[in-house]
Amino acid sequence: MRHGRAGKKLGRNSGHRKALFRSLLNAIISHDRIETTLAKAKVIKPQVEKLITLAKRDSFHARGLAFQSLQKKGTVKRLFETVGPRYLDKAGGYSRIIKVGPRLGDAAEMAILELV
Repeated sequence: MRHGRAGKKLGRNSGHRKALFRSLLNAIISHDRIETTLAKAKVIKPQVEKLITLAKRDSFHARGLAFQSLQKKGTVKRLFETVGPRYLDKAGGYSRIIKVGPRLGDAAEMAILELV
């Protein structure tokens, strides 16, 4: 039984879901904003917030933890050298979700996830 097991499955198995999240996290850190479905944006937002909070610490251990979830050296470098220092004086709320309406092909609710 799944008592209290949180998290959206998004219609994917665990490996596919993990790869999707990693891809979205790399994209948001690299480009500062992405357009995706509302469900994916809602799932990714807390992970983005945690990574930015980690980047504010900027220790060797923090970089290792970030690399575990991103697995791209260039993205980790950008996270710790440009994105993290941008939010040193801010205590949370580093990203926002803006709804942009339905997608033409399948009417899926779309959203923009961007760093504030």
